[in-house]
Amino acid sequence: MPKRSEEMLMDLWMSLLLVWITCIPCVSMTPIIGQSKSTQTGGSAVVASGLGEGQRLLSRAKRGWVWNQMFVLEEFSGPDPILVGRLHTDLDVGGKNIKYVLAGEGAGTIFAINELTGDIHAMKRLDREEKAEYTLTAQVVNADTDEPLEPPSEFIIKVQDINDNPPQFIEGPYRASVPEMSAVGTPVTRVTATDADDPVYGNSAKLVYSILEGQPYFSIDPNSGKCIALHGMDREMREEYLVVIQAKDMGGHMGGLSGTTTVTVTLTDVNDNPPKFSKSLYEFVIPEDLPIGKMGGKVKANDRDIGENSKSTYSIVEGDEQGMFEIFTDTQAQEGILRLKRPLDYESKRAFTLKVEATNVRSEPSSGGPFKDSATVKVVVDDSDEPPIFSKPMYLLEVNENAPINTVIGSVTARDPDSSSSIVRYFIDRHTDLERQFNINVDDGKITLAKPLDRETDMWHNITVTATEVRNHSQISRAIVAIRVMDINDNAPEFATEYEAFLCENGKPGQVRKEVIQTVSAVDKDDPIQGHYFDYRLVPEMLNNPNFTIKNNQDNSISVLAKHDTFRRQKQEMYFLPIIVTDNGNPPMSSTNTLTIRVCGCSKDGIVQSCNVEAYVLPIGLSMGALIAILACIILLLVIVVLFVTLRRHKNEPLIIKDDEDVRENIIRYDDEGGGEEDTEAFDIATLQNPDGINGYLPRKDIKPDLQFMPRAGQHSGPNGVDVDEFINVRLHEADNDPTAPPYDSIQIYGYEGRGSIAGSLSSLETASSDSDQNYDYLREWGPRFRRLGELYSVGESDRET
Repeated sequence: MPKRSEEMLMDLWMSLLLVWITCIPCVSMTPIIGQSKSTQTGGSAVVASGLGEGQRLLSRAKRGWVWNQMFVLEEFSGPDPILVGRLHTDLDVGGKNIKYVLAGEGAGTIFAINELTGDIHAMKRLDREEKAEYTLTAQVVNADTDEPLEPPSEFIIKVQDINDNPPQFIEGPYRASVPEMSAVGTPVTRVTATDADDPVYGNSAKLVYSILEGQPYFSIDPNSGKCIALHGMDREMREEYLVVIQAKDMGGHMGGLSGTTTVTVTLTDVNDNPPKFSKSLYEFVIPEDLPIGKMGGKVKANDRDIGENSKSTYSIVEGDEQGMFEIFTDTQAQEGILRLKRPLDYESKRAFTLKVEATNVRSEPSSGGPFKDSATVKVVVDDSDEPPIFSKPMYLLEVNENAPINTVIGSVTARDPDSSSSIVRYFIDRHTDLERQFNINVDDGKITLAKPLDRETDMWHNITVTATEVRNHSQISRAIVAIRVMDINDNAPEFATEYEAFLCENGKPGQVRKEVIQTVSAVDKDDPIQGHYFDYRLVPEMLNNPNFTIKNNQDNSISVLAKHDTFRRQKQEMYFLPIIVTDNGNPPMSSTNTLTIRVCGCSKDGIVQSCNVEAYVLPIGLSMGALIAILACIILLLVIVVLFVTLRRHKNEPLIIKDDEDVRENIIRYDDEGGGEEDTEAFDIATLQNPDGINGYLPRKDIKPDLQFMPRAGQHSGPNGVDVDEFINVRLHEADNDPTAPPYDSIQIYGYEGRGSIAGSLSSLETASSDSDQNYDYLREWGPRFRRLGELYSVGESDRET
């Protein structure tokens, strides 16, 4: 019963509201303070204007509309159309034959009018958010003739808003970030909600914001939607927060509609945590033979921060006074790699205690400090069997060239660094001494000469000596031995090149005499410490030479001079001057070198032109160039004569050389097999050209033509020089297009049909079957050319008989 009473009360309230809305036009006929309305049609009008509180001024026209602005409630639905308002005119008196007509937005579809009473009804449920008002036109017309009785009048129907739309967050959900440990009041984000209801009508669109989830860390301004942080939050404890925000209309009062959204707040990291080693003491055991640069151990300090704030660098701050170690920071794994910087020696020091420190790359002064941590690293050196150690990494030895075999060049020494002091043996790496020029004593490391050395061939020899422990052959050390070959004076000096001098015959006075004919220098393969100095002299038998002499230039060279200028090629064309060259070595070495001097013909200016003695036998007035030209012409004439004789000989010879063994008369080609052996007559291609009928058509004797045609001349001149393929194609075209040609089954007459063949058949099978009956004796009667062929067939017959 209570529920039924509530429903009845609600229906009563809605009925009263409907009556109130319907009565608005009637009430509005009474002028309202502050409002004026004027509707005029023709000469009739109703005018209301506001003058002041409690004052009214009424003015009534003779005739006019009696209605006002209309309203309708949105989202109203019922079993019957809702009455929006009523139109009335002063022409509507009893007995008048009039009707009301409605036009404009929604007329006939959304709104309908009673033609007799002027009542306007809403036929559909209206939504203000879709359309807030409608403009329509009303007119009174004659009911019978539809003639307008009044001019049309425009009015508006407004849709009144109700709170039927909840707030919506168009841009939600939201994401925001704020640094961890932020101060109270740090802005986080701003949210905005929208309400589709009318913001000027009531509180349907007045929104209030509140936080449903996310307290006590965040707060929001109820009017602006600005969200702020309230409490210091630690990212290492919680990295992300989900805040639920509500927007409620009707000013947040009861009965209002609401909408929610979420804000995901992520805390960004700040460097508020120092690095921390997982343990305070690290201990590593490192073998003493660990190579330099290799890893000996790893340490790591963890940092609760992330990104750049978690990166640290490692360093050794104490315990490494000798610089034996270094620590490398692995930026990917954030580890400290302890590496060997200098070789370890178990016999010298067996343990090291280091202090390692990890320091943050970035620091936040506001977060305090310190941003570093330290740990102790103990390194224990493990004893290893080490290879022998040479006294020097490289040895430099010297030996004279051509020293005798087994000469001691020098020695190398190595020791075992281990406490056991194992015996060391020495060897030469033969890959560095391929010619086996050196030997080494395996016990004491003395290096001796195995072959004589020549400094001029190789000045330096680099060999590698290995030292190996007797008890452990895998422990090997190497040292480089550089052997320099010292020079001795074992090479005689000689001319720098093969010198050849020239001088002019019949020279003018002073043109040759005392002039330098040639400057001569010498070279020596030896390399003395004090440098080279060469002594030049003529051989003893040439000391009184009447033609030439030498002069020392004091720079290890000499100048050769002529004693007179009356040299003649007819008398002597070439002179040989032996010269002895001696070096300053110990002992001194010398050699005899010969200088060749030619007597040449020269121009008036002393320029050499010819050095050949044959020039004197040339005819007077002919130069060498003229003789070369004459010789070239003679050779050219000989070539022409030989070519002419060769061509004449080829012309007189027959084109085909006949041989006694050549039995061919004609070359015959067949397209089929068998038969045709007896047809030895060559095929005449000219027969295809039909010489008898080339210039016209042959007369037909089997039929009588109705029309007499004149013979037509062929398009070709004749068989001489005519291409066979072109000739046949032309004649074939003429035969195919001849209108007088007889039918194909008639008797054809040809001018030339060829000759018969003595071969009865072309069948290869028949020839093979009658092979035993054939007689080849006639081959012997054909002459000596067919004698060999007859013998072959005769042999075949004798074999068959046997």
